[in-house]
Amino acid sequence: MKVTLISIPVRDQEKALRFYTEKLGFIKKKDLPLGGGNRWLTLVSPEWQDGPELVLEPAPNHFEPSKVYQDALMEAGYPYTQFDSENVEADYKRLKELGVEFSMKPTEMGTVKVAVFNDTCGNNIQIVETL
Repeated sequence: MKVTLISIPVRDQEKALRFYTEKLGFIKKKDLPLGGGNRWLTLVSPEWQDGPELVLEPAPNHFEPSKVYQDALMEAGYPYTQFDSENVEADYKRLKELGVEFSMKPTEMGTVKVAVFNDTCGNNIQIVETL
């Protein structure tokens, strides 16, 4: 077995698409209409275009437990997921210049450096650099 898809719940797929492509640099891979204004919308990393696809999942709009879970994570300040970074400090500076809001500045924690930002779509995302 292998991981091919990873879902991130988003409240607005179009807003999420803009954030994840324009700010974070992901590349749109699939964009198929599903009806009811929903889309099968996936992104990939530019460094690993054949790697796992990130699904911008509209679940919070249609499944209340997903919305409750997403809200609870945000309220507690917990990241929904994490992305690897080769240089958290450089990514932090680049994203700050693009207007991305961070709740945690780059911080060393043992063998890693982490930072946490708001994806504007209901999630905290952590970026991690192995030291």
